[in-house]
Amino acid sequence: MAAVAPTLARRIARPGVLPLCSRPQAWGRAARQSPGLPRAPSLLLAQRRAFSNNKILVELDEGSGIATMKLKSPPVNSLSLDFLTEFCISLEKLENNRGCRGVIFTSAIPKVFSSGLDITEMCRKSTEHYAEFWRAVQEMWLRVYGSNMVTVAAINGSSPAGGCLLALSCDYRIMAENPKFSIGLNEAQLGIVAPFWFKDTFVNVVGHRVAERSLQLGCLHSAPEALRIGLVDELVPEEKLQDKAAAVIAQWLALPDHARQLTKSMMRKSVLDRLVAHREEDIQNFISFITKESIQKSLHMYMEMLKKKKG
Repeated sequence: MAAVAPTLARRIARPGVLPLCSRPQAWGRAARQSPGLPRAPSLLLAQRRAFSNNKILVELDEGSGIATMKLKSPPVNSLSLDFLTEFCISLEKLENNRGCRGVIFTSAIPKVFSSGLDITEMCRKSTEHYAEFWRAVQEMWLRVYGSNMVTVAAINGSSPAGGCLLALSCDYRIMAENPKFSIGLNEAQLGIVAPFWFKDTFVNVVGHRVAERSLQLGCLHSAPEALRIGLVDELVPEEKLQDKAAAVIAQWLALPDHARQLTKSMMRKSVLDRLVAHREEDIQNFISFITKESIQKSLHMYMEMLKKKKG
């Protein structure tokens, strides 16, 4: 894994270098082993392999070809620069493993899937830091939204803002049936405007009118409301969430990989291409916005409020 990290870090840091998911050959490459073909003897053992870093735990069931990526960055799985880098490294390893055909994203921390972007990464930092951070956020979305693998979000806690984006980027979303859990792109509540690719992803899931209202009001939807508007596909009791996610992903993997992958590309390519074409412009827009004194004051006040709540 140490050999992978510098490669990915260079890709995130260098403008003009496309992530694996946005390279044309990724969609056209040979499909992974189809379920109807005989498996190699080593796969028949149904071995489970795991690898972990500070913030992500990955378990791969080589028998089923399904991996689980557990977010484990206490206290609330904030999407920091370190978290995003480790996340992309872990996902790249799975993408490069032809034995892995699907991945479930879930949280190892009770009551929270991900709290979204780490506010500290956007407060009183240098423009160079803001550029590096935002490029890492872009990379996460490009990789998940453009992944050849089947992706399922097993949402076992609240998931505002960037956490919601991660879930939206998946092929399917299952949420724990708990009215205390909420999900949504609530950036407007912090005085932040969700970028166009957040908006495009949201619109493609819930439709234009629902997305417009929700984004303008910065809504956080309860689990039942999220199901009603189509933000999540299913609600299940929390203790059944992982089993349900595995069953759903197995259903998707029963189809020939090449047909599913090409269909996914057809549906998502224009949205992916739009960010790739305007990636540097998007980074500069983020820097211009986040460095405004009014925005910095708003973020600082929000951080102080969080500190008081913890106290």
